[in-house]
Amino acid sequence: MIKAVFGLGNPGRPYALTRHNIGFEVVDLYRKMHEAGMKGRIEGSALVYSIGDLLLVKPMTYMNESGVAVRAVLDKHRVPPCDAIIVYDDLDLALGRIRILAAGGAGSHNGMKSVIRALGTEDIPRLRIGIETEARGESGHDFVLDRFSKNEWKVVLPALQSAVEAIDVFCGRGIDEAMTRFNRWE
Repeated sequence: MIKAVFGLGNPGRPYALTRHNIGFEVVDLYRKMHEAGMKGRIEGSALVYSIGDLLLVKPMTYMNESGVAVRAVLDKHRVPPCDAIIVYDDLDLALGRIRILAAGGAGSHNGMKSVIRALGTEDIPRLRIGIETEARGESGHDFVLDRFSKNEWKVVLPALQSAVEAIDVFCGRGIDEAMTRFNRWE
């Protein structure tokens, strides 16, 4: 059975390594940790990598249109939404915290709003990675397009590694096991 991981972000060099592109970072780290250095292929408006029965996807639309790419890849590969997981940044979670949900609303995240709109359902697993810091002095829009500081990367990198582990659990044992194992805050 095919599973799919969608890391949300914005394409292009100006957005590389920004807070809003943390979903792209998870896809890239997953490939690195699983020694899957293969080249991706363009499928419509998405960059797709395959590792066995797992699709790793970076939508090449801008964040607010992510749903177009998600829908197209799921339809092409006949993957039901429950067998996909959307990875994205979350301003409502503390920096470095991850939260996995089987379904739910989009909150203030426009990329997830686009996914829900395109699929016509909120019943799609998601892995949110916290990017909020107490020191934030700018609007959410400007903040998500900033890059992490060197000190913030010390918190973010372990979260990315946990996200990769959570994806493996999701693919092998299901969303309930992933939520049980990774929704604890230590």
